[in-house]
This record gives sequence, structure tokens and C-alpha cells, in this order.
Amino acid sequence: MSDLRREALRHAMPWLVLAALLIVWEICCIVFQVPEIILPRPTKIFAVFVQRFDILMAYSWDTLWTTMIGFLLAIAFGLLLGLAVGASPFIYSGLYPLLIAFNAIPKVAIVPILMIWVGVGSLPAVITAFVISFFPIVVNVATGLATIEPEMRDVLRSLGATRLEILTKVGIPRAMPYLFASLKVAITLAFIGSVISETVGGNNGIGFLMLSASARNDAPTTFAGLFAIAIMGVAMYAVCAMVEKRMTRWAFRGEIVA
Repeated sequence: MSDLRREALRHAMPWLVLAALLIVWEICCIVFQVPEIILPRPTKIFAVFVQRFDILMAYSWDTLWTTMIGFLLAIAFGLLLGLAVGASPFIYSGLYPLLIAFNAIPKVAIVPILMIWVGVGSLPAVITAFVISFFPIVVNVATGLATIEPEMRDVLRSLGATRLEILTKVGIPRAMPYLFASLKVAITLAFIGSVISETVGGNNGIGFLMLSASARNDAPTTFAGLFAIAIMGVAMYAVCAMVEKRMTRWAFRGEIVA
């Protein structure tokens, strides 16, 4: 197989696997006569998706912008806190156990509290998306700073570099691949946080639409909402991956040479 065909096949594999999965799903529903209320066929879901496209787009837009606001806030605060935790052993010792304890709390348990504090609406979804995607960014940035070898620090100090210069010229570039790796995880978690909040106590968004559809036993619309969330998640993951290759091209030098 030539390199061109191998590359084309590699790009086509996700679509081929998805098509195979949908075909198997469709056949199983027909052969085993699965009731639509339990598991609708993909063709029925697609038909509902097209029929109610405007409604799905409107509710998906609500979920997308609340997710992106929470995600951007998580990047800003996570990057700053990650730099502080990674640069100072005292901050690490003081904050890291608290971060682990907070991350262990199920985020669905926070939503009712947020509803009491800020009411029902988009703000709880933004906060939940921020909270659930914040931790991976902090941990990965701090880990990236921790990869600086002590010998390199000693050499830089002997050359007259200050602690701030070591952080900005060596530490932050070294942490960039870790940051973008965490962003690809955090964006999917942000969608989970938004949908959880919309499902538990929202009045808009795709989670609210799915909850309303499930209350009417409308399984195709519920699954169409799941597909919409999946599409948005994959799209934002792809955006993060493209930005990662753009910003940390040196980390992919082996792939580029190949």
C-alpha cells in the first residue's frame, strides 16, 4: 500500500467505523424488533434530526456558548493556577490536596447548590462547565513545569537566568504540549458539565430538550440530542487539536518528518 493510500485510509477510518456501527445498530433493531421507546433505529434518529433541525440548532447553540464560556474561564484560571502550583512547592503542598478533594466531589451534586445561589438558567451551566474542566488543565500545566530537569535549572542559573526567566523561557514552552493535551480532555468534560446542569436545573440547552423529550417518551428526539452533543464535542476537540499542532509544532517534529 502506498503512502498516499495509507494516509487516505487513516483519515477515512473514523467514518468507516461510524458507518459500520450505525449499520450494525440498524440491523440489530430490525432483527430483534427493539421497541422505538427503548432504542430507536439510526434512520429514525436521522429523520427526526432533519425534521427538527432548527429546534436542535437553537438548543445546541445555547449549550455551545455556555460550554465555551466555562471552558475559556477554565483555561484562564487553570493556566494561572497551574503555573503557580508547578512553580512553587509551597503552593503545590498547600493547594494540590484541596484540588484533589474538590475534584472528587460529583459535579452533579453542585448543580442544586448553584441553583440556590444564582437561580435557574445559563449561569449554572457555565459554572458547572468551568468547574468540571478546570482540574485537568491545572494538573497538566503543573506536570509540564515539573518536567524541567534540575540540571537544566542549575545550568540556567549559572548563566545568570532569574527564576522568572526560567519559568517564561523554559517552563512555559515545556508545559505547552501538556496544556493542549489537557484542553482536548477538558473541552469534552465541559460539555458534560453543561448538559448535566441543563438536565438537572436548566430551562434551555440541549440537556433541557433531551429531558423534555424523555418525559414525553420521545426516544428519537432524545437520541438526536445525544448526536448533537457528540458532533459539537468532536468539532471542538478537532479545533483544539489543530491549535495544538499550530502552537506546538516542534512537539510533532517526528510526525512531520515522516
